[in-house]
Amino acid sequence: MSDCIFCKIVAGAIPCRKVYEDEDVLAFHDIHPVAPVHFMIVPKLHVASLDTCDTGHQALLGKILLLAPRLAREQGLTDGFRTIINTGRGGGQEVFHLHVHVIGGGNPRPM
Repeated sequence: MSDCIFCKIVAGAIPCRKVYEDEDVLAFHDIHPVAPVHFMIVPKLHVASLDTCDTGHQALLGKILLLAPRLAREQGLTDGFRTIINTGRGGGQEVFHLHVHVIGGGNPRPM
């Protein structure tokens, strides 16, 4: 999608602080971190939200979730981390391109 900021980041039109990239996903640091470590994993394929996923996205979703702990450890989060997927306006989603926040370090508040 031409107006999607994450699609522009994936395409290289907007720079990012890259954590990881392969043929399916890109992980990069959040520009407004809420913790010492805060990055996002996004599919390169434009998927608006978790709510729009179907069984055709199963492998991609699995890849993202299995990648999260590996990248978290590589970013120094050896004691644990939080993953967040905001879905829809009511769920706090601001960018309508599926993304998984990986957050850790410091003293996170319990939810």
